[in-house]
This record gives sequence, C-alpha cells and structure tokens, in this order.
Amino acid sequence: MAAPEGHATAAPAEWDEFLAANPDVVEVDVFIIDVNGVGLGKRLRAADVRRIYASGLQYSACAPVLDCRGLGQDALGIGGSDGDPDASAFPLAGRLHRVPWARLPTAQVLCTMRDVTAGEPLWFDPREILAGVVARCRADGIHPVVACELEFYLVDPKRTADGGVALAALRPGIEPPRRAANLSIDAVESAAEFLRAVSAAAAAQSVPLCGAVAEYGIGQYEINLQHVADPLLAADHAVLLKRIVRGVARSLAMDATFMAKPFADQAGSGLHVHASVVDERGENRFGSAGGEALLGAAIAGLQALMFESTALFAPNFNSYRRYLGPFVPTTRDWGYNNRSVAFRVPVATGAGRRVEHRVAGADASPHLAVAAILAGLHWGMTQRLTPTTPVEGRIERDFARGGSDAFPTSLHDALNRLERSEPLARYLPPKFPRLYAELKRGEYAELIEQVFAREYDFYL
Repeated sequence: MAAPEGHATAAPAEWDEFLAANPDVVEVDVFIIDVNGVGLGKRLRAADVRRIYASGLQYSACAPVLDCRGLGQDALGIGGSDGDPDASAFPLAGRLHRVPWARLPTAQVLCTMRDVTAGEPLWFDPREILAGVVARCRADGIHPVVACELEFYLVDPKRTADGGVALAALRPGIEPPRRAANLSIDAVESAAEFLRAVSAAAAAQSVPLCGAVAEYGIGQYEINLQHVADPLLAADHAVLLKRIVRGVARSLAMDATFMAKPFADQAGSGLHVHASVVDERGENRFGSAGGEALLGAAIAGLQALMFESTALFAPNFNSYRRYLGPFVPTTRDWGYNNRSVAFRVPVATGAGRRVEHRVAGADASPHLAVAAILAGLHWGMTQRLTPTTPVEGRIERDFARGGSDAFPTSLHDALNRLERSEPLARYLPPKFPRLYAELKRGEYAELIEQVFAREYDFYL
C-alpha cells in the first residue's frame, strides 16, 4: 500500500502551472481545517500567492482550535495566555483548485499549519491527529479504506422572526417543500439545479461524489463520497464537500446547514462513515478468508470506544438533540443490514465488505470522527476483542438512562468521558482531550449566557 499523501506540501511550480492554466484567477482562499471541520484562513490576491508556497502564510496558530464562531477560549492557554503567536500555513500538494461558485474568478488551496520556529506540524491540528492514528494503524499492518456520507438541509438564507431557520424554496416562484419525500426521485429532481452544480464543483475540486438522495427529513438530502485508501484524504473530502454544498447553495439564493438538529420535529443530520481494512495488496481483509472474525473484532473495538468518543461525534449543545430522533443510535448494538444500530454491516461481500459507523452528527469534525473510528478499529483488532451478538429488528434509543455504561446524555458528560478514556489516550496527543474539553466547555458557557425564549414558557 502507498503511504498517505495527506501531509505532502506543494512546490511553487504547482502554483505556476495552475496560474498558467487559469490566468483569469484574481483571488485565492488559503485555509486550514479546524476542530469544527471548518476552513479558516485568508483570501489573497493571486499576485501574492506564489510566495506562500516557499515561506508559508502567517496567521494565528490557534486557528485549528477556535470555537464554532471562530473565537478563542484560551484552552490550555493557546491563543490567549501565550500571546496569540502566528504559525505558517503551507499549501498541500494537489489541493489547489478553482472555486466554481464564486462571483469572481477564485481559487482555493488547502494548507497544513506549522510552527514558525521548528517547522513541525501543530500537534493539535485535527489533520495531524488523524495522520497519527493512520500511521499507528499502518504500522500494525492495518490499512483502512474510508468513505463519508453527509446529510444536510437546504434552508432559506433569511432567518425567521424568532431567529430560527426555514426551508428554502428550491426554485424561484415555488413554495418550499411541505412533506417528507424520503428516497423520492421527484425530490431529487426538484433540487436538480443545485445537485448538478454541486457535482460540477466537486469534479472541479477532485472531490469524488458517488450519489445523492432525498432523506427522511423534509428538505433534507444526503450526498455520498467514494471510498479512498487514504483516510486523511477521505476526511478532507468531507470538509471540502461541506464547503461546496454551502457555496453552491448560496450562489443559488439558498443556504445549507449541517447542524445536527436544525428542526425539532424533523430528522437530524448525520455523518456516516464506512470503513474497511485492506492488506498490502489492496485486498479487503473483511471479505477474505477469516474476514468475519476480523470484522467482529473491529466492531468490538468500535463498541468499546463509542461512549468515550461521543464528544468527538457530537461536539456541541445542539448535537444531543439529534439522538432523540429516529434511526440515531444510542446503544452499542451492531447488526447486519440494520439502520437502527450504531455499527451496521451493509449487504456486501468481497471487496465491498465493511462496517458503517452511524453515530456521528453532520456537525462533527470529519478528521476527529474518523480518528476516533480508526482508533476503535485498531483497538479491537489488536486486542482481539469479541463483539456482542448481532441484533435483528429495530433497536430503540436509550438516551436518558445515564450511568457509565450508557450513552452520554449531555456534552458535559461526553467531555468527562473523553478526558478519562484510557484507550483513547493511546491514540490522541496526551494533552488533546483536555484542550478539546476546555474549548467546548467554554463555547457552551457562552451559549447559555443568554436566556432562551422557551425558558419563559416554562419558568416565568
């Protein structure tokens, strides 16, 4: 198996070749990916871009660990007590592409952030964390293949009178959708202009899509990505797809949300991750001789780490509303061809044999979620764990029971378990659980400073 290409930086010649082929480009978005799965960086004039391929682009080193608004929480003193120093963002090889939905001729380049003195990647960069887990897997002969699926809603860019969101009209002059249209081809056709533009933008940015479907919620869609043998690239694809979906929606006078639960009475949006393991020749080990036992061990590892990883799968206050809805797992159960369980084994044999991890919300960082999933696979396979008996039929949610052997019922509960997890401590940087917990607790504290309107209904 080839080594992952996720951290290879680009040479200035890549920019020269791109500009020669795209002389009309006037602006370039230069960004890294933060713990919320969001691109943060700067927009530069095209004339100023070549120099960053040699010397990097300097901006705040705390960018990878800002909260969901892009504000710092001084977690572990980063971005506040340390004086908020700069780091250098260097373009990654092969990640320079046009932005088809932009009003002006624009390009974008994904970067990796490095310490300005030592030149090393930042230890708290989510891409670096995932790269470390992938290296750990490959060192033990475990070569993961990963694909992500993302659910989202198309919404009106204009907020409602109470600050909420409403569904978007998919075409001018028509009403927003009024009923559920799960798996409806008509619903996909209604969004054809949007979906075609997403597909074209994804092709232009080398993001490999493989299908779109109308989902369970009214106005909800899911887009699937192809399986790739570099998990870092797979997580990058998920983040870039989010950017494409939002950018295209806004270009068509709509918006898109990847909130886990934007509507209380509709289905939540998930990040489903499909994972398999191949050998050095690229053959699926789950689909080969002895593969079922190996698949079982991998699932057992996912079961063992599920509750301790939940803070990475459900990173904010709204995330936990999703677990109150249908087909959102809150138990460690697994099964064959069963969407009500956390770990689903789809109907596939041979090269297609895999497990679908259905726990994470669409608001999760794809890099941190995939890191936790691969840690679970590695833990189960190397420790030779045994899974529970596969279940049949629908599994009801178990969200309110509480206790150490039950699903975390709140963000604070999940953060506490993340900090105490001994298995995860073997895969994450030693200080990262505390850093992440401080960041998310600070974000939560600022969220609840204001009184919610419904509190008056309950307590006035």
